[in-house]
Amino acid sequence: MAQTRNHDYQILPPSIWPLLSAVGGFIMLFGAVMWMQKVTPLIFLLGLVIVLYCMYGWWSEVVREGEEGDHTPVVRIGLRYGFILFIMSEVMFFVVWFWNFFKNAMYPLGPEYPLKDGVFPPVGTEVFDPFHLPLINTVILLLSGVTVTWAHHALVHGNNRREVIQGLTLTVILGFVFTLLQAYEYSHAQQAIGTGSIYWDTFFMATGFHGAHVIIGTIFLLICLIRVKRGQMTSEQHIGFEAAAWYWHFVDVVWLFLFASIYIWGSA
Repeated sequence: MAQTRNHDYQILPPSIWPLLSAVGGFIMLFGAVMWMQKVTPLIFLLGLVIVLYCMYGWWSEVVREGEEGDHTPVVRIGLRYGFILFIMSEVMFFVVWFWNFFKNAMYPLGPEYPLKDGVFPPVGTEVFDPFHLPLINTVILLLSGVTVTWAHHALVHGNNRREVIQGLTLTVILGFVFTLLQAYEYSHAQQAIGTGSIYWDTFFMATGFHGAHVIIGTIFLLICLIRVKRGQMTSEQHIGFEAAAWYWHFVDVVWLFLFASIYIWGSA
């Protein structure tokens, strides 16, 4: 009887995952610096492998805890708050790139665009037409936001697995198509990242990190799709799907700001 839990909180056993994740993150960061200094990319790849292994192992435990009933209503509230804080940190991450872009756009300095002309983007820069491929990608992401909302609504209201699977499948396909089109766009850029252009460096960092988030979100939703097919999510227990939907909507909103500022305003 002394071991009987009479509360709604989850008491976690000791875990190696937080420490191992921190070690992997440090190795990956250190390796990224070494890679940028043209020493070797192997340290970065080693850290990346450790981080990916920790992600798989740690999140597998979280899924198993949910299936065993440890995610009580109180625990689910804490998980939601934690994910909201994570998204807020991601928002500040993108604020850095927006700040960098607007700073250089409003106060263009440096050898690339001397103060006497003060033009941004620099003279001779061939920017992308915002109403061509970027507009198509915008429509694709907005449609994916509709399909993931459809899937979430079908799960919460009625537990309709057929519509959930259809909505998630369409969302994953749209996310994959967006990534392919952005890769095609990058292949036709005037310059590559790291070629001495602040405009193109900022462009690739902002849109590239968003593209990385699209890939992560697509994988996130694909895992949710697999779990739904296995019957691991219900209208009451679906905190993983809820987090994935929030993350995808965050990706949508960030793209709208990127499209309006970097593509449209930045090309005017």
